[in-house]
Amino acid sequence: MTRILGAVLAGGRSSRFGSDKAAAMLGENTLAQHAAAAIAPHVETVVHVGGEHGIADVPGSGLGPLGGIAGALDHAARHGFAAVLTIACDMPAIPDALIPALLRRLPSYCVDAPVLGVWPVSALDELVALLQSSAPTSPSVRFFARTIGGIPVEASAPIPNINTRDDLLAL
Repeated sequence: MTRILGAVLAGGRSSRFGSDKAAAMLGENTLAQHAAAAIAPHVETVVHVGGEHGIADVPGSGLGPLGGIAGALDHAARHGFAAVLTIACDMPAIPDALIPALLRRLPSYCVDAPVLGVWPVSALDELVALLQSSAPTSPSVRFFARTIGGIPVEASAPIPNINTRDDLLAL
């Protein structure tokens, strides 16, 4: 059986939100806890990447979601995982069939929210090289996914994405 690590990407600046989105409350749980709960049934364990107490981005901070994905892949490689399922901390709900659809294909990513994807640990070196060659800007997750032959998977329903406090209040 393939060992899959779950990773909640929580290292963004949250500039439109005005404070740390990962720690924002939705009901009795934080947004990051909701995201972790969405992927937990599908992975061996869930870690947080970025933020004050999360795994560090690779090769360094300020590279956007791809730095977080690289950090998760690096952690997974050092702990014997074959792949990483990533989700952004601001995605508190996922259509039921989407994650199983992503896991049937490796690598794969959600067309509507590319940071939601399954990435093989074998792509780590290619991702780090891409990030280092693109500095100071970072390529998009979609570009990386296409570079490694990622299969696009469509969501069967809209995926909430919390960028502002109004987005949070609308849920």
